Amino acid sequence: MRRYRQTKILATLGPATADREKIAALFEAGADIFRMNFSHGTHDGHKAVYDAIREVEAEAGRPIGVLADLQGPKLRLGRFAEGKVWLEPGAPFRLDLTEQPGTERRAPLPHAEIFKALAHGSELLLDDGKVRLRVESCGHGYADTRVVVGGWLSDRKGVNLPNIRLEISALTEKDRSDLAFALDIGVDWVALSFVQRPEDLVEARELTQRRVGLMAKLEKPSAIAQLDEVVAQADAVMVARGDLGVEMQPEDVPVLQSQIVDICRGAGKPVVIATQMLDSMVRSPTPTRAEASDVATAVYQGVDAVMLSAESAVGDYPVQSVAMMDRIIKRVQRDPKFRSVIDAYTPPPRAMEADAVTTGARQMAETLSAALIVTYTNSGSTAFRGARRRPETQLLALTPDIRTARRMAVVWGVEALVVDHFESSDEMATAASEVAIAEGFARSGDAIVMTAGFPLRTSGTTNGLRIIRVP
Repeated sequence: MRRYRQTKILATLGPATADREKIAALFEAGADIFRMNFSHGTHDGHKAVYDAIREVEAEAGRPIGVLADLQGPKLRLGRFAEGKVWLEPGAPFRLDLTEQPGTERRAPLPHAEIFKALAHGSELLLDDGKVRLRVESCGHGYADTRVVVGGWLSDRKGVNLPNIRLEISALTEKDRSDLAFALDIGVDWVALSFVQRPEDLVEARELTQRRVGLMAKLEKPSAIAQLDEVVAQADAVMVARGDLGVEMQPEDVPVLQSQIVDICRGAGKPVVIATQMLDSMVRSPTPTRAEASDVATAVYQGVDAVMLSAESAVGDYPVQSVAMMDRIIKRVQRDPKFRSVIDAYTPPPRAMEADAVTTGARQMAETLSAALIVTYTNSGSTAFRGARRRPETQLLALTPDIRTARRMAVVWGVEALVVDHFESSDEMATAASEVAIAEGFARSGDAIVMTAGFPLRTSGTTNGLRIIRVP
């Protein structure tokens, strides 16, 4: 079951990888958790993919996480009479609510909420920022703009509004339907798109009732403005650099990535880096050196997982992309400097029993050169806290709940295994030793540091620390 690396791999499934054989190949190559993109496909199609993942999981004997990525609101232009137009820099251009097809002078924008939020000087980015407009005047249902950056513009291109908060929910009616479906089939994580404020996560939490982990996708500058509050409300965070990079300056994104990773590590929340990590491998069997360095940078920063999007969903080399990411991660983590870079930022423990125990576990494991830190967890909170310390010693989470084991597929350094309930710490110690030997984590005579909460079977009570020797 071992991956021999701490950073996890999140692979997006799509037309190129929707069948059981391809999913098995991606898993064998190193994928730990799979993403189903609800911007595309049907419920029947997603159910078939989910069932295939569970078949692969049953054969492999290793928990596999599944993430349902909700589409969120999509702000798009209407259609043009000729299909596309050329916008000349400096030319006037009107946006309005009328359904009449667009021309080189105007276009339909069927989103009343946008016009309510615009003001003189507001900027609109069209087609991922390729075309830029500045508002000169606006009113009910219209905006007269000036073309700042021109270019070709065609039907249904996306609209971004940097530094403007729209009074709309992050959950559309489609998202609510998709969320209910995802909960019914049993996904482990749900990613929420278009997060603008902490309240968006509160709304989603009321619908999920904590049946899944809630991952906030950071795509909007307004969410970055309340980053601590957004992270506090989420169970995990995805840095969606593509959308974030459209509304922010390119030079700001790497700095933000580093800041977000540190905040998430401090909060003990898993953080995923996404978008264009090995983008050239959509059509090439090898990445660029810059892409390999991008993945390596994320690993050095201590991110929990790195994500493949088009590379594994629609690319020509999906399995090779996962294998390459696996190779890059392992190479970085063999670097003698890796530990010093990871340890350069170590979140201080909080004044609570669980942090005291997990901090002590890391120190004991390092002092004894222990083979393993084993934690028994019902909800996964103990394993999450252990991973927050980024220990050099392997983390093994034993849990009686397969849902908890699957959720930990995205957590840094945690290998999870489903076990029976234990009645005592002695039973737990015996099981930990047996698992360690069977799975190749430890040998006879090795030390194991074991943490748990007492009384057993009670979530959120991490208060016990024990050292055992493998018989």
